[in-house]
Amino acid sequence: MTSKLIEREAPPQRAIVIHPDREERASSRTAAARLEEAVGLALALDLVIADRRIAPLRRLTPATLFGKGKTAEVGELVEALEADVVVVDDSLTPVQQRNLERAWKAKVIDRTGLILEIFARRARTREGRLQVELARLSYERSRLVRTWTHLERQRGGFGVMGGPGETQIETDRRLLAEKIGKLKRDLVEVRRTRTLQRGARQRHPYPAVALVGYTNAGKSTLFNRLTSAEVVAQDMLFATLDPTLRMLKLPDGRPAILSDTVGFISDLPHELVEAFRATLEEVKEADVILHVRDIASEETDAQAKDVRKVLERLGVDIEDRNVLEVWNKIDQVGPDERALLEGDARRAHPAAVLVSAQTGEGCAALLEAVAGLVDEAPPVEAHVPAGEGAAIAWLYRHGRVIEREPEEDGGVRLAVRLTPQALGQFEQLFPAAELRGG
Repeated sequence: MTSKLIEREAPPQRAIVIHPDREERASSRTAAARLEEAVGLALALDLVIADRRIAPLRRLTPATLFGKGKTAEVGELVEALEADVVVVDDSLTPVQQRNLERAWKAKVIDRTGLILEIFARRARTREGRLQVELARLSYERSRLVRTWTHLERQRGGFGVMGGPGETQIETDRRLLAEKIGKLKRDLVEVRRTRTLQRGARQRHPYPAVALVGYTNAGKSTLFNRLTSAEVVAQDMLFATLDPTLRMLKLPDGRPAILSDTVGFISDLPHELVEAFRATLEEVKEADVILHVRDIASEETDAQAKDVRKVLERLGVDIEDRNVLEVWNKIDQVGPDERALLEGDARRAHPAAVLVSAQTGEGCAALLEAVAGLVDEAPPVEAHVPAGEGAAIAWLYRHGRVIEREPEEDGGVRLAVRLTPQALGQFEQLFPAAELRGG
């Protein structure tokens, strides 16, 4: 008898992606571009795309979002293509989601649920998993009407009292609230630990540089290029989620701390913005923010606006910060377009640098620009007496030495730029040295 191998992996699910094109939607992005982004999100979940469509919406139907005709049309398409999942690139109410699942006889997932599912798969650290779980439960709390449809409201008991199904729903609402409360308490502890770690880093005189940008703009590839790290970098939306910090060497050899953060996306779910607030505080505390843009994309301007919107929701005022735009993927544009971009970069505000994280082109100029932003503080004059070689070495490691002159008594005079933290630490470590100016 021939034994058959047991397939343990779930078969791939076939999906139809639909972008509802609302007439009242205020967006600088085309419906086709938004549909392609939704397809990219679905592919990030390993779904097999059976079909993709733009569904024009002149008016919204409260029960199903789509009108009867479009709902019936999609239902026939689901049956014909044997689709398992329908991805609706919009926010659905719990009732709309339930009604569409009944009409189409397939699982329906909206944009928020899709992004939450991707985050749930990709989070690796304890903090990331806590944040994703909290966001997911907050999202599901309003959807118990759909989650518990297998529990019937049985007639029983006395009079008009509900049966065990109704009791189960109330019980699970209470358990869900308790779990959310516990996750919030756990996150408070994680955030306290992160605050302590950030405080410890601030005691070191290293400037902090944070990468932000639209998902798939090339942040992780640039992070690897600048720090020689091995962070996962794939041509996929949300390839990395958890924040990563590495040492970065500026042109003069002075170190800085570079952090890679989660990529942003248009209509980022409110639940995720709130849950990842602690992670994205790295951006709020940074001395320099590098806004990485996919300059080869036709949607680069619209993506940049979406990033600024998320930063504003986080309370980051770009106008008051050292922001440097990094126009990435310059290797993917033609010579004529490149010449135009070079002119635009010289006139850009905030300042912009053209780079290719893939080939390394422009990265040296980027580091020079970062060093210039970090060194905006006026230089101080340090008089180091003879025999204090450790003080001189410390200044070279933690500051930027502009001038150096020997003195008649054997000491050394240096003009050096230091951050306020470094200045205070130097005075504590080397009281024999004399500081002037600054």
